[in-house]
Amino acid sequence: MTKSIRIEQHGSLGALWFVGWLFTIGFLQLGFWKGLLALFVWPYFLGADLAAQPLAPAAPAQLDGAPG
Repeated sequence: MTKSIRIEQHGSLGALWFVGWLFTIGFLQLGFWKGLLALFVWPYFLGADLAAQPLAPAAPAQLDGAPG
């Protein structure tokens, strides 16, 4: 009488990584070889691109003291 133990793990980390990779390829419009490299380092590609973009200027403050 032998009992077997079956363990199943349904993690979504792989799917999240795949979605992030596909988003990076589309957002940055990477070519084939850079897209293949992005498979391993897609967070670097996103960070390098977003760091190179200037920040949007802040909205001007209202001087009359009225809300909104």
